[in-house]
Amino acid sequence: MKIAVVGAGAIGGYLGVRLALSGQQVTFIARNQNLAAIRARGFKLIDEDGRVQHATDVRAVQDMADAGPQDVVLLALKAHQVRGVLPALLDLFGPETILVTMINGVPWWYFHRLAGPYEGRCLSSVDPDGAIARYIDPERVIGSVVYPAAEVVEPGVVRLIEGNRFTLGEPTGDRSRRVEALSQVMTLAGFKAPVSKDIRTEIWTKLWGNLSFNPISALTHATLGGICRHPLARELVVDMMREAQAVAEQLGVVFKISLDQRIAGAAVVGAHKTSMLRDVERGRALELEALVGSVVELGRITGTPTPSINAIYAATALLAQTLTESNGRLEVQPLR
Repeated sequence: MKIAVVGAGAIGGYLGVRLALSGQQVTFIARNQNLAAIRARGFKLIDEDGRVQHATDVRAVQDMADAGPQDVVLLALKAHQVRGVLPALLDLFGPETILVTMINGVPWWYFHRLAGPYEGRCLSSVDPDGAIARYIDPERVIGSVVYPAAEVVEPGVVRLIEGNRFTLGEPTGDRSRRVEALSQVMTLAGFKAPVSKDIRTEIWTKLWGNLSFNPISALTHATLGGICRHPLARELVVDMMREAQAVAEQLGVVFKISLDQRIAGAAVVGAHKTSMLRDVERGRALELEALVGSVVELGRITGTPTPSINAIYAATALLAQTLTESNGRLEVQPLR
């Protein structure tokens, strides 16, 4: 199977290495030092136990036209980066190419073929002018929820922190031949890749924690464990999650776990910095709209009040603007 990985970062690298070592034809779309490193040495993955897996039989290109049409495109970018790969992404598409969205938060295709009053609606928070929807045929899309955590150690080298599950699902809920085939390919590569008949509920289960823990951590510089142990912060998380649950239920989502179970799962992770906090520390753009702004918008669409989410969204949006305008970053450092 010809597979292009768009976004050769932590998750993209993890996926690409294992898929290549299982016999798939993998092409990384990369830039700068990462591109040079992959071309020169291939891509290395450091597993949880320290074992190194080295994929040398991989391609790396900067221009998607050089890769050509693929069977599968794994879109392993952050939501706000997707617009930046349009319209070049079209060069990877053939008549039967599928696009797997391995992106946190509410996806731009959320209302595609979702039966009900909002079917076909565009979410301005994640696709402000509808550009993504215009360029990418939603019929190509297979949804995915990414559970692993990984980090880039150096160009062409990724360390796996934990996890190997990537839940897959058609927006229609069908167990199509293409999603079953993709699941089999990913399973052969060593991943857990279950096919869900309700990928939107899977998206909300992960988003439930991301929409609260991520912005709170970005504002306070606390880890997941620290937020869960702090009574007032935990209460704020509960308020945000309850509001989000009310929004999701208006859209037909039925949560499979309780709110307390979701928080307990985060607490077990302990002294872990969320991706949004790491972005604040490194001066990178925040995944704010896909993780929080989208829920604010969905609250407006469904007529569901989200006062706590709105307040945290406003504060985090101001932080993001301040960091952008100052071209700066924020990091807590010990006193010397």
